[in-house]
Amino acid sequence: MPVRKGAPALLSAGTLCAALLLTACASPAPPAPAPTSAPTSGDSRPAPGPQAAAANDLASAPVPAPRIPGVGPAIQAHVPDGTTQAFVVTGATADSNTATATLYRRDPARGWTEAAGPWPARNALRGWTADHTAGDLRSPIGVFRLGDAGGRLPDPGARLPYDQDEQFDISGTGFMGEPLEGSFDHVIAIDYNRVPGRTPLDQERPLGDEKGGGVWIHVDHGGPTQACVALEREALRELLRALDPAAEPVVVMGPASELAR
Repeated sequence: MPVRKGAPALLSAGTLCAALLLTACASPAPPAPAPTSAPTSGDSRPAPGPQAAAANDLASAPVPAPRIPGVGPAIQAHVPDGTTQAFVVTGATADSNTATATLYRRDPARGWTEAAGPWPARNALRGWTADHTAGDLRSPIGVFRLGDAGGRLPDPGARLPYDQDEQFDISGTGFMGEPLEGSFDHVIAIDYNRVPGRTPLDQERPLGDEKGGGVWIHVDHGGPTQACVALEREALRELLRALDPAAEPVVVMGPASELAR
């Protein structure tokens, strides 16, 4: 399997607009004191007074970074500083296996705005967990990088490195008796317990096999997953074409109550 360089990991920026209106009362303002030394720039205007200096300080003060819609400060803190694309997968409850997925991008002027979706999505049979283990049938909660893709079918125009391989073939049936065939026609590896920069098929598990792995975004087969996130085929193809390694994309995934922390 080819070994490729993956995407690294978002500076969020905000804009503060402050305006102070300083007005005099009924009496005229006293004359300004004469400068104690000659100006060097040729500008004879007096230096700003304390109120003007305070206004300047307020205008240049740092502002809080804007957050991704539906994402609270605790989760937002895990979004890397360089990331400008975030794929947010939100479950209704901790035990739900259906979700809503939306791709956001950070605009320098407007902050985080919707770029694609929302799409219906599926997650693991038993819902979500902040401490995923192999076989628990729950999807991991958190913020994870997206840097590698692949599938049984040819690259649909992905900007991420894409590994086409027949080993993405799958058969059998899912939890609802639905056929699994075609589920891995296109996949995006979620960087949970894997080595970034490798094909999604890579089996190395840095946290150990007991913590699970092989958590992907793949084609929806019509039922809950083992731990992955599933999207309808055309939505996944659209996502593959949209994700840009230069934007250091991440997936932010979990139940709404956890993402809002």
